[in-house]
Amino acid sequence: MRKNKYVMLAMKLVVITVASIIYAVGISLFLDPNNLAPGGVTGISVILNRMTGAPTGTIYFLINIPIVILGIWKFGFQFMGKTSFAVMMTSFFTNLFAGMGAFTDDPILAALFGSVLMATGIGLIFRTGATTGGTDIIIKIIRQHFPYLKTGFLFQCTDVIIVAISGLVFKNVNTALYALIAVLINGKALDYVLYGGDEAKMVYIITSKPNEIGKQIMNEIESGVTYLHGTGGWTGDEKKVIFCVVRRTQGPQVEELVKELDPQAFMIVTSANEIYGEGYKSFFADKF
Repeated sequence: MRKNKYVMLAMKLVVITVASIIYAVGISLFLDPNNLAPGGVTGISVILNRMTGAPTGTIYFLINIPIVILGIWKFGFQFMGKTSFAVMMTSFFTNLFAGMGAFTDDPILAALFGSVLMATGIGLIFRTGATTGGTDIIIKIIRQHFPYLKTGFLFQCTDVIIVAISGLVFKNVNTALYALIAVLINGKALDYVLYGGDEAKMVYIITSKPNEIGKQIMNEIESGVTYLHGTGGWTGDEKKVIFCVVRRTQGPQVEELVKELDPQAFMIVTSANEIYGEGYKSFFADKF
């Protein structure tokens, strides 16, 4: 058991290292050299870099010191140990790649690729049970009290303020707008990395042929169904209600199947953003 524990820790540290490299590439080769402050402590570091001349990675590390101390107080040493490692790796690689210059000087491409790389790095680090420090820790604290708020949305709220400040510091509205594009893309990409692409359709079907339709859904679409027991409000008749969750791309197949077998069926189709269980995400996956 102890050996497995150390192996798991080593694997997480490897993932954090790789994720830190991805994150740093997004900053040092795309966003920072194009004056794009992507929000959070990273955005603040880019702004302070222009004001003081100190390396962006070093500023990032120094700002994170009090935030990491706050994290230790709230979450303990075990959690913050991995976060501290992520902060150090991100700072190191950000400074390391800074001397390579911009990969592109097109602000649109820089905003697009830089934000996606950052989101990928953050998401991978989150999945190890750590954070990249900075506003990540503050947002994690907020999500403890408001778990229904998605991580990407919270990042966007804090990042927009920092982007506005960058526009004032750089005295360039276009730069701020490009940075805002990066923030918006980062939020969407981060939600995808964390929550996956398993957005699905949740379907309720009230029909006179529940067994036939349910069997066809299981056989043709290979999706499980659950029969709920309902009572008609007007008639008082007992009914079987088919409940199932299918992949978004399978939604039209269900609709066509029901239309073919029972055109008079009553069907409700709605979106399901997060699905846990067999065929989807694990119940035991960490959520941040």
